[in-house]
Amino acid sequence: MTNGANDVLDVTIDGTVARLTITRPDKRNAVSDTLMDALGAFFANPPKDVRIVILSGEGDHFSAGLDLSEHVARDAAETMRHSRNWHRIMDLIQFGGLPVISVLRGAVIGGGLELAAATHIRIADPSTFYQLPEGRRGIFVGGGASVRIGKILGADRMIEMMLTGRKYTAEDGLRLGLSHYVCDSATEAEAKANELAAKVADNAQLSNYIMIQALARIEDMAKADGLFTESLCAALTQTSDDAREGLNAFLEKRAPNFK
Repeated sequence: MTNGANDVLDVTIDGTVARLTITRPDKRNAVSDTLMDALGAFFANPPKDVRIVILSGEGDHFSAGLDLSEHVARDAAETMRHSRNWHRIMDLIQFGGLPVISVLRGAVIGGGLELAAATHIRIADPSTFYQLPEGRRGIFVGGGASVRIGKILGADRMIEMMLTGRKYTAEDGLRLGLSHYVCDSATEAEAKANELAAKVADNAQLSNYIMIQALARIEDMAKADGLFTESLCAALTQTSDDAREGLNAFLEKRAPNFK
């Protein structure tokens, strides 16, 4: 089933998998407010049967970042509200409860890298490159990079990346954690996304939900608080019907059938 959300984001539902494709190839899939609103609308109310999302960009690039051609002059208060709205939408992607796989190629720059960093599994092809050029444009990140990308790279490396506008290659990104996989071609990257989507969608939904909700937050907690939260998550998952099915499947040497 296909549901074109609008002219910037194509939404196709294939069983339990939602395929979201940014459809602005003439703009290198630059991030606009219209695109962010479309992403926010989907993740705020995804179709009931969807268990996983694959996010990609049409053409040769995932996303070249903020669409500067649509830049609107704002005062400080308006700029802060605009940034906070992007934070809200990125949080919907990261914490909405659905695992999200991003398929990266070509430019993954600025806001495009912020968008990728909000996804849970990132797969790159050899053409992928990463950049945070805000320092060269007299601005600062506003879509969550200082937190999400800062956690991946560490503040020291992110400062250097922003000050210099340095580009990282696909292999650099794998080494640094900007992606989890690098495949030999775009076709193989898409195949890997499909393979992992099928595997993750077969997990118990409660376990997937708890992993998405808890782990990034536990990282921000003090040790004692994190361990207490871990115990709560274990109690929720290990007393569920899915946990009983998983144990029985293991003992009976068969694949589990999670509801």
